[in-house]
Amino acid sequence: MRIGAHVDSTDPLGAATARDAETVQFFLTDPQAWKDPAPRDDAEALRASGVDVYIHAPYRINVATLNNRIRIPSRKLLMSHAAGAADVGARGIIVHGGHVEKGEDIATGFDNWRKAFEYAAKAGGFATPVLIENTAGGDNACARRFDALARLWDAIGEFEPGFCLDTCHAHAGGEDLLTAVDRIKAITGRIDLIHANGSRDDFDSGRDRHDNLESGKIDPELVVAVVRAAGAPVVVETPGGVEGQAADITFLRDRVGR
Repeated sequence: MRIGAHVDSTDPLGAATARDAETVQFFLTDPQAWKDPAPRDDAEALRASGVDVYIHAPYRINVATLNNRIRIPSRKLLMSHAAGAADVGARGIIVHGGHVEKGEDIATGFDNWRKAFEYAAKAGGFATPVLIENTAGGDNACARRFDALARLWDAIGEFEPGFCLDTCHAHAGGEDLLTAVDRIKAITGRIDLIHANGSRDDFDSGRDRHDNLESGKIDPELVVAVVRAAGAPVVVETPGGVEGQAADITFLRDRVGR
């Protein structure tokens, strides 16, 4: 099992070495910006390394929204970041499930996701596998509750998207971690990546605030159980820099094994 961390984009391979990580995840641009990624000087080194690379798409992306000024740029931005992810040899690009606004029909959000994949298909498809991540908050979210996730997969399953399970988001989103893996696999047929995070907040809080695995409001053995059951690569997105993330990686390795 490959275990690593979300790191700063400046020197991902150096960050991997500092954490004894086999996997790294990072952003290609400022995650709050509407900006296409530029070619990276270390792209060849990343492709040639023994470290598995994942790219997280910008937070701005929301392909589900009914707002054309956000939805259409979101489709284009996801395409450009998927191409940038391919350039560094990434195994997947992680994108949040998105949402519609209060009072809007979430069915339209699911259909907008389908249109995003159709849009990409006309251009030859996404250059890197798209891994949709469950989210922590919002009553109008497309991937917070697993019943909504099932409706999303009904709309896009034919395009064979991947899935990223975030333990903090599931906990904060009100989904039982003990049964999460089986329930997700029954919906999606797969889990491609685990974001193994603790939570600073209570169950079903709707708040996305990560904590280290041995801190916070999630029993760390529950996170271990999720990792074991999923059998997927793991990225910790936890605080504490090198020291905090290295401790979380060691914690998981000690209980799950390499």
